[in-house]
Amino acid sequence: MNEPFVIASGEAAEVRNIIVRVRLASGAAGWGEGAPLPAYNGETQARTLRGAHAAREVLLGRDAAAWRGLLEELEARLPRCGAARAALGMALLDAWTRHAGIPLRALFGGAEAEVRTDITVSLVPPGEARLAARRIAARGVRTVKIKVGQGLDPDEARVRAVAGAARGLRLMLDANQGYGPEDSLRLLRRLRRAGIVPVLFEQPAAADDYAGLRAVASRGGVPVAADESAGSREAVLRLVRERAVQVVNIKLMKSGLLEAWDIAALARSAGLGLMIGGNIESSLAMTAAAHFAAGLGGFAFVDLDTPLWFRRDPMTGVRLGPGGVYDLSGVRAGIGVRPKSF
Repeated sequence: MNEPFVIASGEAAEVRNIIVRVRLASGAAGWGEGAPLPAYNGETQARTLRGAHAAREVLLGRDAAAWRGLLEELEARLPRCGAARAALGMALLDAWTRHAGIPLRALFGGAEAEVRTDITVSLVPPGEARLAARRIAARGVRTVKIKVGQGLDPDEARVRAVAGAARGLRLMLDANQGYGPEDSLRLLRRLRRAGIVPVLFEQPAAADDYAGLRAVASRGGVPVAADESAGSREAVLRLVRERAVQVVNIKLMKSGLLEAWDIAALARSAGLGLMIGGNIESSLAMTAAAHFAAGLGGFAFVDLDTPLWFRRDPMTGVRLGPGGVYDLSGVRAGIGVRPKSF
């Protein structure tokens, strides 16, 4: 990576993902990426690779047109391995939509042709955060996601540095469970006294602290998003019943494509806002997530910036453009991204 990606639960200095290729009898080939992140949920490259190898027989010799049933079988075979589910499912749907001659976003509904992402500032000192925010603003990106959860003083200083770097920035905070609700509320009060009101606060309490999430939303005056709390259909249903959050962060790597699709429907039916995010993924998985969000439509928050953290992009095809835009209008079939070396 260009620099370590530091969040409250750990850091990553290099990327250890997996690549899957699915080839159809027609000759159409599709590509998928699995991006485990041990600091996030304990999944590793080795575990993801084992899962993908073990579950590939689900696809071999099967009719790709029956892709939904195949995705259901992958879920059953890989109950706790979201990155492997995502890699296999992504490759399957890339191959099928290439064969069918349609962009992946059309499979999800084709609601939109582009999405606009934020860019993240990780747990760095204030001076580095200010420089990062200036670079982000120079790209035409107006929404900055700031990692917090390190401590009230350094976090306040980092957020204030970003806020002062350029006019008109929309700021999002992400604690990654590094804070409990009281510290999250203290940080919000400090920032409000400085005239800073974030547009979203992601995971400002532990994953199973529903009362804490609800308290930050009701007392903090800022919408709260669930990330680590929203890893499955069942988890999102619990969030809905508890009225704990206002936004759900959907990640293909948490649950695979099919469950992510169902989570989006559950959240939308309950009146919750939608966010699309990811682990540390190349432009292959990030663009697949952009197709997912653009195809379904209605994602108010988009966090698909991690290809910018790669020292060398191993993929070719769609790129993150000026203003943080994933423009998918030129993709005629599939995801529109593939590895350079195959």
